[in-house]
Amino acid sequence: MTRGVFLFLSAFLASGVEMVEALTIVLAVGVTRGWRSTLLGAGAAALGLAAIVAVLGPAVSAVPLTTLRLVVGGLLLIFGLQWLRKAILRAGGYKPLHDEAASYEKERAQAQYAGPERKKSVDWYSFTVSFKGVFLEGLEVAFIVVTFGAAQGNGVAIAAAAAAAAFVVVLVVGTIVRAPLSRVPENTLKFVVGLLLTSFGAFWAGEGASVSWPGDDASLLGILGLLLAISLTTVRLLRRRRAIAGRSLAPAGARA
Repeated sequence: MTRGVFLFLSAFLASGVEMVEALTIVLAVGVTRGWRSTLLGAGAAALGLAAIVAVLGPAVSAVPLTTLRLVVGGLLLIFGLQWLRKAILRAGGYKPLHDEAASYEKERAQAQYAGPERKKSVDWYSFTVSFKGVFLEGLEVAFIVVTFGAAQGNGVAIAAAAAAAAFVVVLVVGTIVRAPLSRVPENTLKFVVGLLLTSFGAFWAGEGASVSWPGDDASLLGILGLLLAISLTTVRLLRRRRAIAGRSLAPAGARA
């Protein structure tokens, strides 16, 4: 039960973050240059991602479960630690926060000043940018669905349902506001997703290496709690270090 809840939550949040970024690109291009070619590009990307999941899902599932969990656990550790590292640096003030509104304006400006690229009533700039944005962001969603589902054994349906739920939520909200979801605490979500992916990675890698976790699935809560404590401590140390560095660089009069 614990593993299923973690699986759904991890897939939902990770998919939601990637879909918010993809939606920002689609909205910026669609509002600026028109929706027909933009939606065609997004639809083509979605079909391509579905084909990848359909092909890779059965192929990955054919790998022995122990080996699969070891490999997937290692990949998730790398993947999750990258998210977690960036989130910690952002929270500690050493990396700028991701601004979805600024990304939206940047994409919109580029779309506005791009020259007309129409051929047979298709705006290829809109199609290409929309396709690239949805496909590249969606690849991470596909990776999560395939690996989570395969390593869990029967978790493909759970991971796919979580991704579908995230898609519906982001699409509905984006359709209503027709603006970047800048109020979504994306950096906080990335922090949480990094913790969840790293927790799953450590858990599955351990299972693949024949580690007997105390309490079985309940060990996920322990791993998550430990990672959370380490991460928050690191953020606090980074903020303190930044504050000390700021005081040392301040003019003598300002420090007095």
